[in-house]
Amino acid sequence: MIAVIDYSMGNLHSVHKALQHVTNETVEITSSPDVINKADHIVFPGQGAARDCMSELHKRELVDVVKQVAVSKPFLGVCMGMQVLMEHSSEGGGVDCIGLYEGKVLYFQDHIGATDENGERLKIPQMGWNKVSHTQQHPLWNGIKENSRFYFVHSYFIAPEDKSIIAGETDYGITYPSAIAKDNVFAIQAHPEKSADDGLQLLKNFTQWDGNV
Repeated sequence: MIAVIDYSMGNLHSVHKALQHVTNETVEITSSPDVINKADHIVFPGQGAARDCMSELHKRELVDVVKQVAVSKPFLGVCMGMQVLMEHSSEGGGVDCIGLYEGKVLYFQDHIGATDENGERLKIPQMGWNKVSHTQQHPLWNGIKENSRFYFVHSYFIAPEDKSIIAGETDYGITYPSAIAKDNVFAIQAHPEKSADDGLQLLKNFTQWDGNV
């Protein structure tokens, strides 16, 4: 069974529908710690503000549950579900996050200029399709070509202390980590459920992944 963690901050039904499209396994949207702990695969989606995300996770007593399954089961973080794996986000004046990995979440506006190297105006949030360069081999990249395009919607990006966990990079004024992977965890800033065939391939790869690299 695949559990999609529900804390009222994710595009849950799109994620649920996309997963159902690529697997015959049961896919359940849930905020129950018991159901989450019994699941074989965990999807941790999210969108919106980091402070609201952490508030909802604490309210539902899910922070420790996320930490536990993130070290014990195949785990996929999506968008905000990747960002809050860091220690701290600068969003909204700053908020402490789950802290699975050392690092921060930073605001694009503080680190990029108004235009890119070609003089193209950079809007924040980054909204639309962009390339992901693979920086490490991983089972979730199987069948997905280097520099394939994924759909992004975000104003903040992660800056992990341990650069070895970076699994993908994207250029938007700067080159930033758009995917991370370590042990049984894979997380991506883009929305695979909105990323056409390559996004569906990533989700399919995840449903078939045993957590080993």
